[in-house]
Amino acid sequence: MTGPEQRPPLPERAGDTTAEAPWPVRLLSMKIAEYVEKMSVLWVEGQVVQLTRRPGQRTAYLTLRDPDVDMSLSVAISTNALDAMPVPVTQGARVVLQAKPVFWTQRGSLMLDARQIRPVGVGELLARVEHLKRTLASEGLFDPGRKKPLPFLPRTVGLVCGRASAAEKDVVENARRRWPTVRFEIREVAVQGPQAVQEVMAALTELDGVDGVDVIVIARGGGSVEDLLPFSNEALLRAVATARTPVVSAIGHDVDTPLLDHVADWRASTPTDAGKRVVPDAHEERRGIRQSRERARRALAGHVASERRHLVALRSRPVVANPTAMIDARRAELDALTDRSRRRVLASVHRAGDQVGHLRAQVRTLSPLSTLERGYAVVQHRDGGVVMDQDDVAPDELLRVRVARGDFATRVVGLPTDPSSEAG
Repeated sequence: MTGPEQRPPLPERAGDTTAEAPWPVRLLSMKIAEYVEKMSVLWVEGQVVQLTRRPGQRTAYLTLRDPDVDMSLSVAISTNALDAMPVPVTQGARVVLQAKPVFWTQRGSLMLDARQIRPVGVGELLARVEHLKRTLASEGLFDPGRKKPLPFLPRTVGLVCGRASAAEKDVVENARRRWPTVRFEIREVAVQGPQAVQEVMAALTELDGVDGVDVIVIARGGGSVEDLLPFSNEALLRAVATARTPVVSAIGHDVDTPLLDHVADWRASTPTDAGKRVVPDAHEERRGIRQSRERARRALAGHVASERRHLVALRSRPVVANPTAMIDARRAELDALTDRSRRRVLASVHRAGDQVGHLRAQVRTLSPLSTLERGYAVVQHRDGGVVMDQDDVAPDELLRVRVARGDFATRVVGLPTDPSSEAG
């Protein structure tokens, strides 16, 4: 017979485990407990969200939460350490603990075994807020250039406020008094205490994603410095800075200045002021419209009157009163020029006529006709040639004789004898 099958030894280190050689849960718990046991005693800060103290027991239990994120640890502390506190511990208080981390293998949970507990004073909290303020300012979260303008008339106003709070009433009533038809998307959350930051952030994220919400108001009434600390929380401030919807901070009174006032796109001194800021005043807008219409009417009437005066002045001008006046003046000038031209042409014609008369007289004086009129005649052969010498004619030749007033024919009867021949 063979003996019982022996299992292989378990790996010594976590990195040596495999699917074939895993650690059982008890071993993993023991390993975690051994690792945690090696941790030193440390100081840790957080916010008390739950405190359980039963009469007769020497150990109390509380839950310590990180104020910036939703993370908490259970803490066991002696009642003597709690009684040594100058002020009793209450829910929402900020404390620092000296504790040793302990891992409970039976439940598989980590908790703190506290030795001492001290309150975080208001002065220290304010110093931390001031340090955070300088850090965020250096990152540009307070820069006016990154702030988004508020809409003139939002379709819907998102409101984050306390449950059945006076701040909600102040915002809603004052907004509806100014603009009666304004719509609200209201998210009632815790505005103080350990859950305030997470609930406000969740409501902000939800409203930022609602279509039609054009502005978000975070409102809370006045309170102590500790009550308003959630609105100086870094996680909340960064969530406001990254929101796509403009955010209005309306926390406390005018003297209260949480860091949310610096990061928000608009800071209202009170919730009442926020209600007045997110919507316009309908009465003021109507009055402004009436004034604008009246100014437009006066301006239009003045413009019409000015144009009418200008038109009357134009119509009173001679050229408009008598449209033909300019034509008449030009016609008179044209007639005068025409008459002057006629006189000058006639004068030139008369002078030319006189010159022609003189030239005619000169021509007439120098012409053969003038010589003929003095008794002379022109004798021509039949071919038209002028008889210049008696030797040019022959006996019985028919000649043409031209006198001043006509002509006639003549025949040569005889020729005179040559004196020289007779002398011979």
